[in-house]
Amino acid sequence: MKLQIKRTLTSRSERVKCVDLHPSEPWMLTSLYNGHVYIWNLETKKVIKTLEVSSLPVRVVKFVSRKNWIVTGSDDRLIKVYNYNTLEHVNQFYAHLDFIRTIAVHPTHPFILTSGDDGVIRLWNWEKKWSNSREYTGHTYVVMQVIVNPKDNNQFASASLDKTVKARNILLANLVWQIGLHAPNFSLKHDRAVNCVEYHPGNDKPYLVTGEEGGAVRIWDYQTKSCVQILQGHTKDVNTVVFHLSLPLILSGGDDGQLCLWHSGTYRLEKVMNYGLERVWMITCQKASSIIAAAFDEGCMAFRIGSEEPPISMDLSGKILWAKHAEIHQANVKVANEQEIKDGERLLLAIKDMGTCDIYPLTISHSPNGRQDFPHSCCRSSSC
Repeated sequence: MKLQIKRTLTSRSERVKCVDLHPSEPWMLTSLYNGHVYIWNLETKKVIKTLEVSSLPVRVVKFVSRKNWIVTGSDDRLIKVYNYNTLEHVNQFYAHLDFIRTIAVHPTHPFILTSGDDGVIRLWNWEKKWSNSREYTGHTYVVMQVIVNPKDNNQFASASLDKTVKARNILLANLVWQIGLHAPNFSLKHDRAVNCVEYHPGNDKPYLVTGEEGGAVRIWDYQTKSCVQILQGHTKDVNTVVFHLSLPLILSGGDDGQLCLWHSGTYRLEKVMNYGLERVWMITCQKASSIIAAAFDEGCMAFRIGSEEPPISMDLSGKILWAKHAEIHQANVKVANEQEIKDGERLLLAIKDMGTCDIYPLTISHSPNGRQDFPHSCCRSSSC
């Protein structure tokens, strides 16, 4: 895949441990090892909010957009909550007995999941005065990351330095305070310590991707509990790995300073990027956007992969073909002639699903032989 990559913001600073992207605003949130938190405007390329959260490292920070909050976790063992519009300090509480490594915000319920160096995962309910509603035990060492399954919001996975990934049910229907009552649904054993984990966002593949110390990226089928593929491209520990939310890509970063882009269908290493900012600590993607953000030892970066405009073609008869990711769709604007339409008015057209491509289409055009139902698409790879 030959995808256009354009940097939109680069900032050199002290070590950036975490980045997050606001789901609707052009904002990038960063937390630094020096205890500061910044909100960047990606359009103006300027810092619009600054917080001095702690004198110790802030290892994780997340937007909670439906509450206008940011939530931070730092080495002082405190979870702190701020209103990102007013910078009002909403709440704080001790969450773990050691450093806090990760925060996962539940997409629909008033919960966050936290984990840390004490090896325990805790669930906090902000509608119940941030009460500790449940604890999940089972890991024997540091829990580096917790992630909620986007296809089943009652399930989450955790990655640990004890060389395992575990998946559990939150049990939303019976949410009472209990410690370690429910064993993991399954445990995936690795050869080395696991730093990161992510669920595949699509409904077609029951997959997890994990990153290990030593440089391996593994793809797992969590239904069969089997390793589907091992991706070898990093020369040092992998600290972060994500599935792109719209492109067929897996992105990974690690101690070698490299950002690797893998094709999520073929598992081929498509591109390696190194911007000289030393270790990569986190990569995150913005939903329904091409924006990617990354945290490094020596700063942070935001860039775009590909184009947000879909490839499209229209012939003289008014038939339109376009691609949304690998899916091909068709509509006919000729029916608009039968309606009374004002200039600039949005057309309501019947959309026909034409199927999917085996490749990711970057261009699309009608066949020159006059047929209107056969799009030509090109991945712009060396084989085209």
